Amino acid sequence: MNTAQDLAARYVAVWNETDVNARRTAITGLWRPDGRHFVKEREAAGYAALELRVTGSHEKNVRDNGNRFRARPGAQRLRDVVTFTWEMLRGDSETVVAVGLEFLVLDADARIVTDYQFIIT
Repeated sequence: MNTAQDLAARYVAVWNETDVNARRTAITGLWRPDGRHFVKEREAAGYAALELRVTGSHEKNVRDNGNRFRARPGAQRLRDVVTFTWEMLRGDSETVVAVGLEFLVLDADARIVTDYQFIIT
């Protein structure tokens, strides 16, 4: 079984992924087919909607603004829940421009059923 930190690293990697096919494969590896993602007033349910959500964020934050995401150390798992924080950094620098908290509910195969994303800063 993957550790919570491994899952956090795989999760943030999908938002950084530049290759469309690799991103799609990563999404299907992380979420269940009926997986859901919530952030603010937005909701994405199912692979097609999840791909649109991740691609939109990637285009805005990574491709167009040159940022990157990384998971902070300290991811934790309790039963079927994993929580961790992530950072969005400016380019290759260590300048943090945003911080978020993920609360992931997993199935028995450690795939995401529900993903609650909270933007902290």
